Amino acid sequence: MKNEIYGHFHPDERQFVDKAWEWVTHAGEYHETKLTEFLDPRQGYILQSLVNRHPDVTVRWEGGSEGAERKRALVAPDYRELDNEDMELRVLAITSGEQKFLALEHSDYMGSILGLGIKRGKIGDIHVLEDGCHVVVAADIADYLAMNLTGVHRIQVSTEILPLSSLRSSEVKLETMELTAASLRLDGIASDVTRLSRSKILVPIKAGRVRVNWKVEEDPSFGLKEGDMVSIQGFGRFKVLEIGSLTKKGRYRLMVGKFV
Repeated sequence: MKNEIYGHFHPDERQFVDKAWEWVTHAGEYHETKLTEFLDPRQGYILQSLVNRHPDVTVRWEGGSEGAERKRALVAPDYRELDNEDMELRVLAITSGEQKFLALEHSDYMGSILGLGIKRGKIGDIHVLEDGCHVVVAADIADYLAMNLTGVHRIQVSTEILPLSSLRSSEVKLETMELTAASLRLDGIASDVTRLSRSKILVPIKAGRVRVNWKVEEDPSFGLKEGDMVSIQGFGRFKVLEIGSLTKKGRYRLMVGKFV
């Protein structure tokens, strides 16, 4: 059974597959309930696909907002009613009186939180707002963060713990780019978006630092399609918004959105 499951996923994902399958089998066979840490969309896909394989297991997802990217899962026997279960989420509200504070970005908040020794799995989505930031966090580290997060990118901040119902979510901001490309290859489009040479973009791809739809993709010739999300470690993320008609020279017209 395990080898059959492995065949559906990248070798680098086997450790998580093992862990997720254990949650599922323990829920179905030993009636155990497991509240996971925050999972990214790829991990969520893996867990959901494994839950779907077991007839006696159900799962509830919660990330704080309707379009949450990172979510916690509650894996349980299918007879459990999960709607009223506590998913143990809190909101860390971050504010400051300094004017420079308004220029802080997602990566600034992330870096400062992880710099306190917090594991990534304890942090959900980070919502950068016009007047501050709301971070969805696991309840068991909320107080620690509130006491110890005193600065973000050398700017003094104040924090407050709020219930999940007080979360203010931010809209995803995309910087759109119009491109033309000879093909839909991953390396070519990623090269154009990041403004790196084709030879330089091959380095993170072949090193396993590029994900397409949150799945590691090491093949430079992988063909992108409309709607694909590409993340390149150290260079951000972009989404293929639209693939248009061909130019007279046979090149693809593309609309790409770069996350800012």
